[in-house]
Amino acid sequence: MREWQSLAHVKWECKYHVVIVPKYRKKVLYGRLRGEVGKIIRQLCRQKEVELIEGHAMPDHIH
Repeated sequence: MREWQSLAHVKWECKYHVVIVPKYRKKVLYGRLRGEVGKIIRQLCRQKEVELIEGHAMPDHIH
């Protein structure tokens, strides 16, 4: 998915770093919930035709 966007004098490739953090950073994102959140994120990426390069689940947040 290396599609460079361009205008008259500019070229760019758009990437985002998304972090999901629960309120008060409660450690609830491991175990069964971790797998479910991963499935939901992959499904959303397919719907929006976005390439998911990498993902990490920590006990209190997701990258």
